[in-house]
Amino acid sequence: MFSPYARSIVTSASASRLQQLIEERTHAGTDKAALDKRIWDLFGEEWAVMFTDLSGFSRRVAQFGIIHFLQTIHESMRILTPVLENHDGVLLKVEADSMLVIFRHPERALACSLAMQQACKQYNVGRAAEEHILLCIGLGWGQMLRVGDTDVFGPEVNAASKLGEDTARAGEILVTDRFRGALPASVRNDLVRLAEAPAGADAAWQLTYKLA
Repeated sequence: MFSPYARSIVTSASASRLQQLIEERTHAGTDKAALDKRIWDLFGEEWAVMFTDLSGFSRRVAQFGIIHFLQTIHESMRILTPVLENHDGVLLKVEADSMLVIFRHPERALACSLAMQQACKQYNVGRAAEEHILLCIGLGWGQMLRVGDTDVFGPEVNAASKLGEDTARAGEILVTDRFRGALPASVRNDLVRLAEAPAGADAAWQLTYKLA
């Protein structure tokens, strides 16, 4: 049986070790290339990364107040967390109305995204427009630095964040070019290239889909 303190110890140890190595990197005469290799050897892993956002934060807060929006966040977590768990997503972080989630396989991340949009659609039925959960999703895939169960860093993380939190509109699922390349060819046919890509990504794509 795992100790209730195991997660905090592992996370703290990972973060402390990375911080120590980054500190070494600032010293004069340090072989940065060798040190970077050590960091990637220790923390480098391949994951699919998901960033979510709820559409209309500023507008809804101004119109209905922060407590109303806190309720919307609460409800979104209530209906979406089980979907993440069913698709083997690892929820690393929640900040305001945004979630950071990682998956071992891009196909699972994409399937989860569709299931999350479906859950939102079903939740919204019969509710007033101001109570609707309008989900935006950005997905990336590739090598990243994973620090315990708290955070991940890398170009694909940054690109997915931009897609999910800044670019995607309500109901959209946007993916990086690397994420698209890791999907089966049959699935790629459902992706439409965007006119612009976020910094760090060669291209970005939007999934075309229909919900039941």
